[in-house]
Amino acid sequence: MVDSDLHDDARRNGVSRRRFVQAAGASGVALGLAGCIGGNPNDGGSGGNTSPINTEAPSGDVKIQWAADSRVAENSDRIMEALRNAGLPDNINLEILAGSQVTDNRQSQYQTWLNSGREEPALLMMDSGWTIPFIVRDQIQNLSQSLPNDWIKQVENNYFQASVDTAKHPDSGDLFGIPLFPDFPTIQYRKDLVTQAGYDPEGQNWATESMSWKDFSAMIKDTMEQTNTQQGFNFQASVYEGLSCCDFNEFMSSFGGAYFGGLDNLFGPVGDRPITVDEDPVVQSIRMVRTFIHGSDDQHALDGYAGNISPEAVLQWVEDSSKAPFDNGNAVALRNWPYSIVENGAEENYGEDLGVMPIPWGVKPDQAKYEGTGGPVAALGGWHMTINPNASDDAKSAAANVIKAMMTEDFKLKIFEIMGWIPPEPKLLNSQRAKKVPVIGRYLEPLRVAGENAIPRPVTAVWTQQSGKIAQQVNAAYAQKKAPKQAMTELKSQLQDIENNA
Repeated sequence: MVDSDLHDDARRNGVSRRRFVQAAGASGVALGLAGCIGGNPNDGGSGGNTSPINTEAPSGDVKIQWAADSRVAENSDRIMEALRNAGLPDNINLEILAGSQVTDNRQSQYQTWLNSGREEPALLMMDSGWTIPFIVRDQIQNLSQSLPNDWIKQVENNYFQASVDTAKHPDSGDLFGIPLFPDFPTIQYRKDLVTQAGYDPEGQNWATESMSWKDFSAMIKDTMEQTNTQQGFNFQASVYEGLSCCDFNEFMSSFGGAYFGGLDNLFGPVGDRPITVDEDPVVQSIRMVRTFIHGSDDQHALDGYAGNISPEAVLQWVEDSSKAPFDNGNAVALRNWPYSIVENGAEENYGEDLGVMPIPWGVKPDQAKYEGTGGPVAALGGWHMTINPNASDDAKSAAANVIKAMMTEDFKLKIFEIMGWIPPEPKLLNSQRAKKVPVIGRYLEPLRVAGENAIPRPVTAVWTQQSGKIAQQVNAAYAQKKAPKQAMTELKSQLQDIENNA
């Protein structure tokens, strides 16, 4: 358990990397924490529907909808079996709604549903990066006021603390979501190809010792050429939330850049914090990515970095589209989330020929201007389970029973095996059962390093507006439509306007 000062300070002032690592390492595992902490709520009260929910098993058959994603739907039989084994009553059935894999599409869909007062879906799987805006708009059920106190204490005392904070009202501290899993990315690569090209991942400790972007790009280029592989390094750079929250956040932060002058300002105060996207480290990171895509002939190419290792298609790619060429054997490396490790590390796919390493670095942490930047920075992600306050009493009761089953140790470890979803309790990653989980159990060390260097997106009440502007300007700069410095200067002005008008 992390002391209460972390929780209080996190809500008020943001969270330094040191405190994130303390929270993650509270049970001996320094892993990343999903999502981030927001600010600037509309009111200071508890908010949301606070009516108590009957958590006893229903007497009759109840069917509710769970808004999730396509991967949940594809694994629905195994997930339902895990829920039954974890105690979900047989007379509660789930219809899984397979939402978009693009997170901001899901956010928009939920907004439409909740604004219209729809009773279903009763359960909403929410990105930890945008749960707080729903909380401060009073659009989801207040669980602190609705569920048994011992359930709430279990979450507050045992789960990753910063992940829990992303599911709380920033003022009252009431809990509105139950963390389902934290998430953070790594670089997944073809160990067979890099070995064929003469590299020694085990001997050079690639799993735990992050390499520089400069060395990484050279290795990728060399491996492409020696193995005649079509693509080198695939990532996500479409105009969507994933670019602003994650890929760009990682690139610029690994160079020592920041949105708002470091981690301490990520969560506010809106309108009273520096905007630093036009600074040199941010611009240098864009120049590097342009080199990766367009090569050394780009007028803004960054010297010393190998070029033409990433296809121009990255400018339209999200997670699954960037993953497809890697799945098909046409790429050396891929930046993606743990679900991809589970799929590609399976014996019928790459098996142990799949390698995993932390995100490379642009500058070392001691060379970075802002604390919490530099080094192998990995974007925090993760998802929560929330309840629709418009659902009927019977549906809420069934939803609570689903959440109860999801909070069991057995379900958390089983879903780790099925989906690669990292358990929301740090202690579980120390368990022998976790280490024995097929496929992903082989990669706990690089995941640990990713977690130790995790950084959240700067979610506040205005983040949705800012995220769209960021994605547009960064994509334009990567696509050679704007010079890097020009794009970031324009972005700084746009972000400032949003802050001033908040």
